[in-house]
Amino acid sequence: MDEHHSALCLGAGTYRGGGGRGVYAVCRDAGGRWTTADAYDGALNASFSVYSARHGLHYIVDERASGRVGVFRYRDRGWSKLASVATNGAAPCHVALDPRESLLAVANYAGGSVSLMRLDARTGLPTGRVEVSANSGSGPNPQRQEGPHAHWVGFSGDGRWLYQTDLGTDEVLAFAIDGDAELGPPRRAYAAPPGSGPRHLLLHPRLDRVAYLASELASTLTTLDHAGGAFGDPRTVSTLPDGWHGENIVAHLGMNRAADRLYVSNRGHDSIAVFALDAAGTPTLLQHVPAGGTFPRFFLLLEDERLMMVANEKSQTVSALAIGDDGRLSTTGVTLPVPGVAYLLRVDHPNPLSG
Repeated sequence: MDEHHSALCLGAGTYRGGGGRGVYAVCRDAGGRWTTADAYDGALNASFSVYSARHGLHYIVDERASGRVGVFRYRDRGWSKLASVATNGAAPCHVALDPRESLLAVANYAGGSVSLMRLDARTGLPTGRVEVSANSGSGPNPQRQEGPHAHWVGFSGDGRWLYQTDLGTDEVLAFAIDGDAELGPPRRAYAAPPGSGPRHLLLHPRLDRVAYLASELASTLTTLDHAGGAFGDPRTVSTLPDGWHGENIVAHLGMNRAADRLYVSNRGHDSIAVFALDAAGTPTLLQHVPAGGTFPRFFLLLEDERLMMVANEKSQTVSALAIGDDGRLSTTGVTLPVPGVAYLLRVDHPNPLSG
């Protein structure tokens, strides 16, 4: 007799250039069997999304040169598109909601810009003009830092600041959000080491002044103190094992609900680095575990199911890792083919803290 599991269904966003045809359904039945269903083709190049519990909507980027963000509802195992809005920036790759879920911010990678949209209080649809702030500059890596590359956006806990990482200029930028929800001028909140390529920032949910920065090109995790529009006092550790040599770039950064474990994916080493966080938020490396595929671009924490699901871009697979009682990970042997996979999202019971 099969072991009983809770039924589970995820969406797998894919790149069209990798053979993907939209958002695939990746599901597990009560017997523990995993299956992949055909893709919903209304959301192409879906490399990141955010879920609004207030409106019951998913905002999914379309990472193309003519960048757009789509507004979708998922119901009864089916998708419906409610709107598609131009970001006025090329290759949008990340999206975030403010704490009131009244503003939507988008990072446009190729455009090196941030877009800010207001959401209708009743419908959750973008309304009014799209504000855009484009960065300028470059970094010392001519292949990856020939110009600005916005890679992440996020709001402060009080909604008064919008932050942006720029992989191309080695900066974290901060924008004040005024009472009329207008985007203030950018200020340099943190200057990262030249060539490090800051990709993903995470604000500690319980420690107001602690943040973490994953730098793609340097394969590092940096703990920062922050207040308002400034970050400082960097403490940096490697995301790779001691003595390992090879090409690697960091991808995703995530934290568990208890805020005592931090996870970072390594592309090249093809692993997930697991860090323990003490009461002050200081990370200590616990382990590296194989990601279950090649080039783990994203992972989704499903703590109620004690799983981490990993999107492995180059092997075009989704793999499952088990989460132990101590937050360490272990392989399960579950690997599913998904062409062009770049991203994963929960669709049956969305949890905005998980991705």
